[in-house]
Amino acid sequence: MTTLLDAYSEAVVAAAERVSPSVVKIEVHHQKQRGGSGSGFVFTPDGFILTNSHVVHGAENIEVTLSDGQSFKADRVGDDPDTDLAVVRITAPNLVPAALGDSQTIKVGQLVVAIGNPYGFQCTVTSGVISALGRSLRSQSGRLIDNVIQTDAALNPGNSGGPLVTSQGEVIGVNTAAILPAQGICFATAINTAKFVAGRLIKDGKIRRGYIGVAGQNAPLPRRLVRGHNLAVSSGIFVVSVEPNSPAVRAGLKDGDIIVDFNDSPTPDIDALHLLLTDHQPGIRAPLTILRGTERLTLWVHPIML
Repeated sequence: MTTLLDAYSEAVVAAAERVSPSVVKIEVHHQKQRGGSGSGFVFTPDGFILTNSHVVHGAENIEVTLSDGQSFKADRVGDDPDTDLAVVRITAPNLVPAALGDSQTIKVGQLVVAIGNPYGFQCTVTSGVISALGRSLRSQSGRLIDNVIQTDAALNPGNSGGPLVTSQGEVIGVNTAAILPAQGICFATAINTAKFVAGRLIKDGKIRRGYIGVAGQNAPLPRRLVRGHNLAVSSGIFVVSVEPNSPAVRAGLKDGDIIVDFNDSPTPDIDALHLLLTDHQPGIRAPLTILRGTERLTLWVHPIML
């Protein structure tokens, strides 16, 4: 038992030591008054920092404190309330960017470590496991964030925007919320979603999306259906719910359908559909290929831009 505990401790310590230099404390001020604090992490050598939208949204002044105690004024590059993600930037020497992992490779039960600044206590480390994958969480903007990671690594106010990392010290999520007063139910936005959003925010300062009104989760497809319908994917998007009066409803999409293709491009997961919708030209009708039971159907949907 001692050996097992030592191995667990060593994994947590190694992950924390690798990532802690990248973790920052973010303090914001609204109309000349202090507005609160959160966490973030450096992800490029030239000072770009990922955090939550709700940490910096509407802030007049943003101050970032590094793990060594140095503080810098930060500029908000862009924020996206629909995924609760934001990018800010500082100009500082010798920054240590965190290593970004691949959230598609993680598994339920896997050890994870959360690092942040709960209640202002800088660089606090908690650990746990991935409790579930493919969750949906409603953002403050009212839209559902899909493909959310659920973990029991403790998160508290101030942890928002900090990294969720593997035992190898790779970031696989951006900590975003805890269900209170429940214990052990905390959520992080998948890093693959965050990479895409951060890239768009750096390029354009905001994200305009094609919206069809679907909440879904990634789901493997039975091999017989993949072979029988000659599909280009072995997984798709299981439709959990369809928003009322949405383009998806008008197209005939139903709960329980599985989306496998949008506009002649495969959709093996939620991130792929988000990417296709973001790049889709507004007002253009697009084919949506689905599986309904064992039947393959093509629906026609008109995404609207938000």
